[in-house]
Amino acid sequence: MTQSGHASNHDGTEIRLSRASSGDGEDASDRRSQRLGTLPLAELGISLAGLVVSLYLTYEHLTAGTTLACPDTGTMNCVKVTTSEYATFLGVPVAVLGLAFFATMTVLSLPAAWRTPDPWLHRLRLGTVTVGVVFVCYLLWVELFRINAICLWCTVVHALTLILFAMTALHTALHPALHPALHTAQHPALPSPHDSALDA
Repeated sequence: MTQSGHASNHDGTEIRLSRASSGDGEDASDRRSQRLGTLPLAELGISLAGLVVSLYLTYEHLTAGTTLACPDTGTMNCVKVTTSEYATFLGVPVAVLGLAFFATMTVLSLPAAWRTPDPWLHRLRLGTVTVGVVFVCYLLWVELFRINAICLWCTVVHALTLILFAMTALHTALHPALHPALHTAQHPALPSPHDSALDA
């Protein structure tokens, strides 16, 4: 009778702990959403804007269009930039690379992606935007020192990429509690006294 009572109590404790753990997970997700504020929506909006501009540039590139709403003389010359030898990278049109970048960032900037505790999504977001800003630096160097012309639409894409990078990097650095997966390796969690008591 005593053993049965202990088993019943133990099972009841496990059920309560399981429910409490589930509730704590939901509460943590809610707190993460509240602390994120409007950041996911802001990044999503910027990513969508970049996606639209990249679609336009991709269309112009693939159709060999010269109807870009941009001056075509002097330093500001979109056609000179988009039809130069640097308009492709490793055989892939730069406009298509930009389209792929913003499509990826649009998915990674969805509110659900920001709320998830999955470490790889947060790492992928930070890694993707870092690669994007490095490539933007390369393109700026090409425009200024190789083509000697600036594409207005490309500059819009560059600016949006830099904004995405700043928002993602700064938020990850200033709010590590919202991205525990990125800090677990450096600060492993210690077992709580309650867990130690249960193990005993």
